[in-house]
Amino acid sequence: MSQHEHEHGTAQQPAVTRESYDELYRSAPAVWTGRPNRQLVVEATDLPPGRALDAGAGEGGDALWLASRGWRVTAVDFSPVALERGAVKAAELELADRIDWVHEDLDVWTPPEGSYDLVTAHYLHATWTDRSRMFRGLAAAVAPGGTLLVVGHQHGDGWGHGHAHAHEAGALYTADDVAAVLEPGEWRDVVTETRDRDHAAAERTGNPVPDTVLVARRSGTR
Repeated sequence: MSQHEHEHGTAQQPAVTRESYDELYRSAPAVWTGRPNRQLVVEATDLPPGRALDAGAGEGGDALWLASRGWRVTAVDFSPVALERGAVKAAELELADRIDWVHEDLDVWTPPEGSYDLVTAHYLHATWTDRSRMFRGLAAAVAPGGTLLVVGHQHGDGWGHGHAHAHEAGALYTADDVAAVLEPGEWRDVVTETRDRDHAAAERTGNPVPDTVLVARRSGTR
Protein backbone atom coordinates (compact mmCIF):
# COMPACT_ATOMS: atom_id res chain seq x y z
CA MET A 1 0.00 0.00 0.00
CA SER A 2 2.94 2.19 0.00
CA GLN A 3 5.99 3.20 -1.89
CA HIS A 4 9.45 4.38 -1.21
CA GLU A 5 10.37 7.43 -3.19
CA HIS A 6 14.02 6.75 -3.88
CA GLU A 7 15.40 8.93 -6.62
CA HIS A 8 13.87 7.97 -9.92
CA GLY A 9 15.84 5.88 -12.34
CA THR A 10 13.22 6.79 -14.97
CA ALA A 11 10.87 9.75 -15.32
CA GLN A 12 7.65 7.99 -14.40
CA GLN A 13 4.53 9.46 -12.89
CA PRO A 14 3.96 7.50 -9.65
CA ALA A 15 0.93 5.31 -9.41
CA VAL A 16 -1.75 5.84 -6.80
CA THR A 17 -3.46 2.42 -6.64
CA ARG A 18 -2.26 -1.03 -5.68
CA GLU A 19 -2.67 -2.36 -9.22
CA SER A 20 -0.90 0.56 -10.85
CA TYR A 21 2.11 0.21 -8.56
CA ASP A 22 2.68 -3.27 -9.98
CA GLU A 23 2.26 -1.80 -13.46
CA LEU A 24 4.79 0.90 -12.59
CA TYR A 25 7.36 -1.65 -11.44
CA ARG A 26 6.88 -3.77 -14.55
CA SER A 27 7.48 -0.72 -16.74
CA ALA A 28 11.24 -0.67 -16.14
CA PRO A 29 14.01 -2.98 -14.89
CA ALA A 30 14.44 -0.60 -11.94
CA VAL A 31 12.11 2.26 -11.06
CA TRP A 32 14.24 3.65 -8.20
CA THR A 33 18.00 4.07 -7.89
CA GLY A 34 18.45 1.44 -5.20
CA ARG A 35 20.18 3.90 -2.88
CA PRO A 36 18.85 4.42 0.65
CA ASN A 37 16.69 7.41 1.43
CA ARG A 38 18.68 10.37 2.72
CA GLN A 39 16.88 10.77 6.06
CA LEU A 40 17.38 7.10 6.88
CA VAL A 41 21.13 7.49 6.39
CA VAL A 42 21.11 10.63 8.56
CA GLU A 43 19.20 9.01 11.42
CA ALA A 44 20.34 5.38 11.34
CA THR A 45 24.05 5.55 10.54
CA ASP A 46 25.03 5.75 14.22
CA LEU A 47 22.36 3.40 15.59
CA PRO A 48 23.54 0.00 16.81
CA PRO A 49 22.07 -2.67 14.50
CA GLY A 50 19.14 -4.72 15.67
CA ARG A 51 15.75 -5.58 14.20
CA ALA A 52 14.21 -3.13 11.72
CA LEU A 53 10.84 -2.78 10.01
CA ASP A 54 10.89 -1.07 6.61
CA ALA A 55 7.26 -0.11 6.03
CA GLY A 56 6.60 0.47 2.33
CA ALA A 57 9.86 -1.13 1.24
CA GLY A 58 9.36 -0.88 -2.52
CA GLU A 59 12.35 -2.37 -4.34
CA GLY A 60 14.26 -2.54 -1.08
CA GLY A 61 16.89 0.22 -1.23
CA ASP A 62 16.52 1.02 2.47
CA ALA A 63 16.20 -2.60 3.55
CA LEU A 64 19.35 -3.55 1.63
CA TRP A 65 21.30 -0.66 3.16
CA LEU A 66 20.21 -1.59 6.68
CA ALA A 67 21.02 -5.27 6.13
CA SER A 68 24.47 -4.34 4.81
CA ARG A 69 25.07 -2.57 8.13
CA GLY A 70 24.14 -5.59 10.23
CA TRP A 71 20.41 -5.10 10.74
CA ARG A 72 17.88 -7.91 10.51
CA VAL A 73 15.11 -6.37 8.38
CA THR A 74 11.43 -7.07 7.78
CA ALA A 75 10.61 -5.37 4.46
CA VAL A 76 6.87 -4.90 3.91
CA ASP A 77 5.13 -3.73 0.75
CA PHE A 78 1.86 -4.40 -1.06
CA SER A 79 3.56 -4.92 -4.43
CA PRO A 80 4.81 -8.47 -5.00
CA VAL A 81 6.66 -7.24 -8.09
CA ALA A 82 8.72 -4.80 -6.01
CA LEU A 83 9.39 -7.35 -3.28
CA GLU A 84 10.58 -9.96 -5.74
CA ARG A 85 12.96 -7.42 -7.25
CA GLY A 86 14.32 -6.60 -3.82
CA ALA A 87 14.78 -10.27 -2.95
CA VAL A 88 16.77 -10.85 -6.15
CA LYS A 89 19.06 -7.94 -5.31
CA ALA A 90 19.49 -9.18 -1.75
CA ALA A 91 20.61 -12.56 -3.07
CA GLU A 92 23.10 -10.87 -5.41
CA LEU A 93 24.55 -8.93 -2.47
CA GLU A 94 24.58 -12.03 -0.21
CA LEU A 95 22.10 -10.37 2.16
CA ALA A 96 19.19 -12.75 1.65
CA ASP A 97 19.51 -14.24 5.14
CA ARG A 98 19.14 -10.78 6.73
CA ILE A 99 15.88 -9.64 5.08
CA ASP A 100 12.36 -11.08 5.27
CA TRP A 101 10.23 -9.84 2.36
CA VAL A 102 6.60 -9.60 3.51
CA HIS A 103 3.72 -9.05 1.07
CA GLU A 104 1.18 -7.10 3.13
CA ASP A 105 -0.95 -3.98 2.83
CA LEU A 106 -0.27 -1.49 5.64
CA ASP A 107 -3.90 -0.40 5.36
CA VAL A 108 -4.94 -3.68 6.99
CA TRP A 109 -1.74 -5.31 8.30
CA THR A 110 -0.52 -4.51 11.81
CA PRO A 111 3.09 -5.29 12.76
CA PRO A 112 3.77 -7.14 16.02
CA GLU A 113 4.02 -4.79 18.99
CA GLY A 114 7.36 -3.98 20.55
CA SER A 115 9.30 -6.05 18.04
CA TYR A 116 11.65 -3.64 16.27
CA ASP A 117 14.57 -1.44 17.31
CA LEU A 118 13.90 0.72 14.26
CA VAL A 119 10.66 1.32 12.38
CA THR A 120 11.15 3.39 9.24
CA ALA A 121 8.62 4.58 6.67
CA HIS A 122 9.36 6.91 3.76
CA TYR A 123 6.87 8.58 1.44
CA LEU A 124 3.83 6.40 2.05
CA HIS A 125 1.61 7.61 -0.80
CA ALA A 126 -1.95 6.44 -0.35
CA THR A 127 -5.24 7.63 1.07
CA TRP A 128 -5.74 5.22 3.92
CA THR A 129 -9.00 4.12 5.41
CA ASP A 130 -7.61 5.06 8.83
CA ARG A 131 -4.20 6.71 8.58
CA SER A 132 -4.00 7.37 12.32
CA ARG A 133 -4.54 3.66 13.00
CA MET A 134 -1.73 2.80 10.60
CA PHE A 135 0.71 5.21 12.24
CA ARG A 136 -0.30 4.00 15.71
CA GLY A 137 0.45 0.46 14.58
CA LEU A 138 3.90 1.45 13.34
CA ALA A 139 4.61 3.30 16.59
CA ALA A 140 3.47 0.34 18.70
CA ALA A 141 5.89 -1.91 16.81
CA VAL A 142 8.88 0.01 18.22
CA ALA A 143 10.63 -1.78 21.08
CA PRO A 144 11.68 0.05 24.26
CA GLY A 145 14.66 2.24 23.46
CA GLY A 146 13.95 1.94 19.73
CA THR A 147 13.50 4.58 17.05
CA LEU A 148 10.53 5.60 14.90
CA LEU A 149 11.36 7.44 11.67
CA VAL A 150 8.57 8.65 9.37
CA VAL A 151 9.32 10.85 6.35
CA GLY A 152 6.84 12.38 3.94
CA HIS A 153 6.51 15.29 1.52
CA GLN A 154 5.83 18.64 3.15
CA HIS A 155 2.59 20.15 1.88
CA GLY A 156 0.68 23.36 2.29
CA ASP A 157 0.42 26.74 0.62
CA GLY A 158 3.38 27.42 -1.59
CA TRP A 159 4.48 23.83 -1.96
CA GLY A 160 3.91 22.68 -5.48
CA HIS A 161 4.65 19.31 -7.04
CA GLY A 162 6.31 18.68 -10.32
CA HIS A 163 4.30 16.79 -12.93
CA ALA A 164 6.10 13.57 -12.09
CA HIS A 165 5.11 13.87 -8.44
CA ALA A 166 1.51 15.04 -8.45
CA HIS A 167 0.05 13.44 -5.31
CA GLU A 168 -3.50 13.74 -4.04
CA ALA A 169 -3.75 16.07 -1.07
CA GLY A 170 -5.27 13.29 1.02
CA ALA A 171 -2.18 11.17 0.48
CA LEU A 172 0.11 13.70 2.17
CA TYR A 173 0.77 14.23 5.87
CA THR A 174 3.11 16.14 8.14
CA ALA A 175 5.44 15.06 10.91
CA ASP A 176 3.05 16.71 13.35
CA ASP A 177 0.24 14.47 12.07
CA VAL A 178 2.34 11.45 13.02
CA ALA A 179 3.43 12.91 16.36
CA ALA A 180 -0.23 13.43 17.29
CA VAL A 181 -0.80 9.66 17.51
CA LEU A 182 2.12 9.01 19.90
CA GLU A 183 1.10 8.24 23.47
CA PRO A 184 2.39 10.94 25.87
CA GLY A 185 4.94 9.61 28.31
CA GLU A 186 5.94 6.69 26.09
CA TRP A 187 8.31 8.67 23.88
CA ARG A 188 11.33 10.93 24.33
CA ASP A 189 13.41 13.10 22.03
CA VAL A 190 10.47 13.62 19.66
CA VAL A 191 11.55 15.74 16.71
CA THR A 192 9.20 17.08 14.03
CA GLU A 193 10.75 19.29 11.42
CA THR A 194 11.01 20.20 7.77
CA ARG A 195 14.28 19.36 6.02
CA ASP A 196 15.45 20.32 2.57
CA ARG A 197 15.57 17.50 0.07
CA ASP A 198 18.86 16.38 -1.39
CA HIS A 199 19.45 18.70 -4.35
CA ALA A 200 20.38 15.90 -6.74
CA ALA A 201 17.29 13.92 -5.79
CA ALA A 202 15.06 16.94 -6.34
CA GLU A 203 16.49 17.40 -9.83
CA ARG A 204 16.12 13.73 -10.76
CA THR A 205 12.54 13.44 -9.57
CA GLY A 206 11.32 16.89 -10.53
CA ASN A 207 10.10 17.21 -6.94
CA PRO A 208 11.76 19.98 -4.86
CA VAL A 209 9.22 19.68 -2.02
CA PRO A 210 11.00 19.48 1.35
CA ASP A 211 10.78 16.45 3.60
CA THR A 212 8.59 16.44 6.68
CA VAL A 213 10.40 14.31 9.23
CA LEU A 214 9.41 12.71 12.52
CA VAL A 215 12.06 11.03 14.67
CA ALA A 216 11.13 9.68 18.09
CA ARG A 217 12.70 7.33 20.62
CA ARG A 218 10.53 5.02 22.69
CA SER A 219 11.18 5.28 26.41
CA GLY A 220 13.17 2.46 27.97
CA THR A 221 16.42 0.79 26.98
CA ARG A 222 17.40 -1.70 24.32
